[in-house]
Amino acid sequence: MGALKPWHIAVLVVVLILLFGAKRLPDAARSLGRSLRIIKAETKSLHDDDRDLAEKADAQAGYQPLPPHAGQQAPQQAPYQAPPQQPVVDPVHRVRDN
Repeated sequence: MGALKPWHIAVLVVVLILLFGAKRLPDAARSLGRSLRIIKAETKSLHDDDRDLAEKADAQAGYQPLPPHAGQQAPQQAPYQAPPQQPVVDPVHRVRDN
């Protein structure tokens, strides 16, 4: 039970020929092959993209700024200042003002 025997394949081929006709089967097989090649190429590119992203993340995670040279002081950074807040203007009032 569950074993695929040669007569199973023969019956399947006969049914396919009866359903689709002998002229359409090669075209159907060709288009199926193209589709499978496209799917294979896309999945391979997805795996490559994932690997490239992982390599870039590893490279960026290991980034360390260089220490200042002996006798030199590290540059002083100014404290962060938030940009000034602009007042919120209702678009309806803006049109009325003009």
